[in-house]
Amino acid sequence: MECIVCEHADCVVFCTVDSRTYWRCEVCLATFVDPSQHPTPATELAHYRRHENLPGDAGYRRFLNRLALPLLARLTPASHGLDFGCGPGPVLAAMLREAGHRVAVYDPFFQPDQHVLAQSYDFVTCTEVAEHFHHPAASFALLDSLLRPGGWLGIMTTHQEDDAEFADWYYRRDPTHVVFYRDVTLRRIAARFGWRYELPAPNVSLMHKPE
Repeated sequence: MECIVCEHADCVVFCTVDSRTYWRCEVCLATFVDPSQHPTPATELAHYRRHENLPGDAGYRRFLNRLALPLLARLTPASHGLDFGCGPGPVLAAMLREAGHRVAVYDPFFQPDQHVLAQSYDFVTCTEVAEHFHHPAASFALLDSLLRPGGWLGIMTTHQEDDAEFADWYYRRDPTHVVFYRDVTLRRIAARFGWRYELPAPNVSLMHKPE
């Protein structure tokens, strides 16, 4: 099995839980669902429609601020960004616009305008999205292509740290979560593209593309 994150062939079966087989890459330490067991688009969409992330939800805004605040501290005024995988209610995009930035949105289910993927940006955000990537290697290559030199990529995804708790982990139980990252996984992704890596908060990664 080739790793769907770093594309190395050094993967072993990690475990089987709820009839799903999980692989572990011995190079980048990603854990991922066997690709033959990925959910269908219809299953994903039905699950996403149950999300209730509303713009006026103060708790959700506090959650997103874990990425927004350190990112805003690094952006120049009136930057142009993309909220990649924004979902049905692009709250983070609204927050960044409130801070004076221009923000486009993209989501394959809810905002599928491909024209925004033909542009380049000063920053790209990807909050609670990377764990849904069916083809992470290609998805991160796309994110790199969207970033201008000197741009920032913000990733928020809960890191998988405790193998003993994996079977009961709430993040694993989401049927649309198919790949799980560790800090070292994301550092290897950053190194692959030549990005500088920062970890400003737990489960929040900022990648800076060199000029």
